[in-house]
Amino acid sequence: MDKVGGERSLELPPLRGLDDFLLDSARFQLPNLRDFDKWGNRVVNNLLYYQTNYFFTSIIIFGLVGLIHPGKMIVGMLVCTIIVTAFAYLSMEGRAVHNFKRRYPGSGVVLMLTAGCFLTYTLGSLLVFLLGILLPFSVTFVHASMRLRNLKNKIVNKIEGIGLKRTPMGVLLEQLENISGMALNAQTSVIQKIH
Repeated sequence: MDKVGGERSLELPPLRGLDDFLLDSARFQLPNLRDFDKWGNRVVNNLLYYQTNYFFTSIIIFGLVGLIHPGKMIVGMLVCTIIVTAFAYLSMEGRAVHNFKRRYPGSGVVLMLTAGCFLTYTLGSLLVFLLGILLPFSVTFVHASMRLRNLKNKIVNKIEGIGLKRTPMGVLLEQLENISGMALNAQTSVIQKIH
């Protein structure tokens, strides 16, 4: 197991076999949509157990989308970068932008029309890039929801849950718990609201 340096070291879990992850010994079942606690517990435990497999699956799916539409993927990345940069600039320099629009009202309209045309022209590329990002998340969630746990999965999750071993997905779920206020607890079968 690889150890990543830090205050509390992280251990990268092993890559689970394709037979265990997807093929013969893997058992799948639709989750009980009426019991969110049990369904959430299954998702959290599968995310912890198969996290290395999910990471590689995400890279493969993103790469396949990029291979199918390489030009659109690159343009989509550039458009996304431009949008995020423009939003950050406008958020930080709001007063300067407001003063510019006041002094030159016609140029503000021209800039808005130009930005709208640019987004419309590159919308297909932006959608391909977003598909490349969101499809791996969807595949991971569907697999984690439908994959039934086995005994080895339960034992590994208990070890992670009591803090004997820290993994990247465990840290991510811990941060999501802090942000959302939902207790994503792998060692119990409860997902509860924190007050």
